[in-house]
Amino acid sequence: MTDPLAGAGRDRRRLLLANWSICRAPADPAEPHFPTEGASWLPLRELMPVAGALRELKQWSLDGPVRGFDAEEWWYRLAFDAPPETGRVRGILGFDGLATLARVWLNGTELLTSTNMFVAHEVDVSDILKATGNQLLIRFSALDLQLAMRRKRPRWRAPMVEHQQLRWFRTTLLGRTPGWSPPAAVVGPWRDVWLERRGPVDIANPTLTTQVQGTTGIVQCTVPVLPDTAIESVQLQLTRGHRAIAHPLARPTGNADDEGHFLGELRIDDVELWWPHTHGEPALYQASLRIRLAGAEQDIAVDLGQVGFRTIVLDTSGGNFSLSVNGVPVFCRGACWTPLDPVTLRANAADIRAAVVQARDAGMNMLRVAGTMAYEDEHFFDACDELGILVWQDFMFANMDYPADDPAFMESVSLEVRQQLRRIRPHACVALLCGNSEVEQQAAMWGAPRDAWQSPLFDETLARLCTEIMPDVPYWPSSAHGGSFPHQANHGTTSYYGVGAYLRPPDDARSSELKFATECLAFANIPGQSALERMPGGLATRVHHAGWKSRSPRDLGAGWDFDDVRDHYLESFFKINPQKLRYSDHERYVALARIVTGEVMATSFAQWRRPASVCRGALVLFLRDLWAGAGWGLVDDAGAPKACYHYVKRALQPLNVLLSDEGVNGLFAHIINERAEPRHLELEVTAWRDGDVLVATGKRNLDMPAHTARTLAGLDLFGHFMDLTYAYRFGPMSCHAIVATLRDLDGNQLAQTFFFPGDEGIRSGQGVGLSAQARMVDDHTAELTVRTKQLAQAVHFDVRGFQASDEYFHMAPHSETRVMLRAAGPHSFAGFVHAVNSSQGARIEIAG
Repeated sequence: MTDPLAGAGRDRRRLLLANWSICRAPADPAEPHFPTEGASWLPLRELMPVAGALRELKQWSLDGPVRGFDAEEWWYRLAFDAPPETGRVRGILGFDGLATLARVWLNGTELLTSTNMFVAHEVDVSDILKATGNQLLIRFSALDLQLAMRRKRPRWRAPMVEHQQLRWFRTTLLGRTPGWSPPAAVVGPWRDVWLERRGPVDIANPTLTTQVQGTTGIVQCTVPVLPDTAIESVQLQLTRGHRAIAHPLARPTGNADDEGHFLGELRIDDVELWWPHTHGEPALYQASLRIRLAGAEQDIAVDLGQVGFRTIVLDTSGGNFSLSVNGVPVFCRGACWTPLDPVTLRANAADIRAAVVQARDAGMNMLRVAGTMAYEDEHFFDACDELGILVWQDFMFANMDYPADDPAFMESVSLEVRQQLRRIRPHACVALLCGNSEVEQQAAMWGAPRDAWQSPLFDETLARLCTEIMPDVPYWPSSAHGGSFPHQANHGTTSYYGVGAYLRPPDDARSSELKFATECLAFANIPGQSALERMPGGLATRVHHAGWKSRSPRDLGAGWDFDDVRDHYLESFFKINPQKLRYSDHERYVALARIVTGEVMATSFAQWRRPASVCRGALVLFLRDLWAGAGWGLVDDAGAPKACYHYVKRALQPLNVLLSDEGVNGLFAHIINERAEPRHLELEVTAWRDGDVLVATGKRNLDMPAHTARTLAGLDLFGHFMDLTYAYRFGPMSCHAIVATLRDLDGNQLAQTFFFPGDEGIRSGQGVGLSAQARMVDDHTAELTVRTKQLAQAVHFDVRGFQASDEYFHMAPHSETRVMLRAAGPHSFAGFVHAVNSSQGARIEIAG
């Protein structure tokens, strides 16, 4: 019997994932020469781009010689059966992403030509499909041949891009930017290929839009159907918990344009709002359709996914850039998202969710999908919806001078953008749409005239499409935009590298009057041992070796890299010459280099999150490394946290205390409660000298309403004057460490932060009395109790196979803390605990 709802959703599609094979052919600009039966076809376990396929077949690796995938022509072949169905059923063949110059044939008939990897295609193949023995062929032409053709020169160059003519082609820059992405250009099918049987009810593309009016949530729904389909009724239903609300949809009459649709609007009184997780609950409602066909006895349910209700307002008055969600200003913090696998651009739902959980647990409430990457799939947006993470969505344009005056290019872009907007429109997490990454900034920095900085592509075309399709989400033309030049820190948004690549002192984070950093704090962050083992040369590789440097981020043509940036701050913070230290004690150098970038990041975020700060958001350049090495990521390529991740995690929590050096005004504490509930808290500030001598202590109870912050002078808690910041320098320092601890009224610690006055660097000694005892919870989980007699700095663990829930934290004298260590599976437990201000580590004892 024919399924009347065939094609009613992705779960009814047949994904064509298995039984593919690929074949390489010489690059040929002429008409295609179909590979012969004697060609060297390689079987694939699963459909994926060429580099991923060859990696799986062990014919190529990122650790081996660079391969020019854009210089080769590749063919994909699939044989499949398609048993016929009776009734009014069409066969639709879908291609969700073909990178980049592709032609497709089915049973010898050419179906389509594609020149945009970001455009999806659907083809009705009802008249071509056979019951058995279908052959699908896809040819991917060599992009290098097209790049070599003469075209109009750009008005400026983008140094990060090796070939400037990439601006003419709608493809990702990943794999095509030596110096910061692995050399694995994406060629081939990077999204699903599928076959779908569509019956008389075609509801493959319903539209859901939400809005909030007062306390009422409104859903508008449009369901396309074939004009002469016998449907008795269509009902939209939303459920959350035990609450269900339904409303009928109707087919309009008298308007020929609407006859192929069912339309309707559902209202929910006292709607529960979707919030970023830092500020409330990300409430979602399950949406579904109930369809009754004429003559049928039962409704047919169709899942439409989840929707959320929220308002987002962007305030740009006076050069500001501030997002409010549901009327509450939100300090947006997080990182730029990177694909979990830059070779295939594919990952499963569980892995994506785990990566978003990692961001949420770090206190992040925004992830940016930058124009240098690729559009993410539904798994990413579903995870951000569920976990309360805002998404800053760039369109896939970056740095280059795009040909906005070319009609064919603009037609392709318009289709791409319309498709992407319609795809992400239902997701509550999407908070901002951005035209590009750094195009205006690159033009200005290269010296292009002012009238070339902006383009009608971003200021008019994309702006119009966003207003038309997603009017409830703000649009911003470029990631660096506003002010007298695009990357002016104190006006609009910018890529902020004052603290970072431009080697400005840490207080530039404040003095720059940064308003919003769409990317910032880029350093070559050294990962843990497991990632270093995966580098070419393994643990024997040293920072100055060629294998290490081949994976250190850098700009093409620059005489420095981001290892040099890290070393600049290592010397500034710790008063140690990094070159001499690396020469004499490489392990000590690596230990300090790991933590210094975390110190810089935590210090910067403390400045930006002060109640008096004008900054309303900052996103670290990368959440995750693209490959094993000292990359920009806060976590390594396998997702293991680096030292800087833990520093950032403590600095970004929504309930927090932070400290700032206000010079001759003293040390100030900033107490933040972004949560939706008021909190009754206790703040304690202690001052310590010589590692374990308490010289001052003070406490104060605080009532913190929801979504508020306040600042207290540190000396308000003491009964006498102390030069806590060592600003006056009358004699020796009165203390060497200040600890601010936030607790609830039951004494439970909620947050803690440290401040080290003066410029003495790390006060290292023989030992600090550090000890740790492990209680094995099961064969892959241990609970550690860590104790110290003296101040312990950057406490971390060396337990092979286990990952700590927290580390690289400081400990006050005579204190203890508990940390969970977990392995991926059953694993023997043995290891040490270390502090960077102690030359002696301690073996972790296992409790009997």
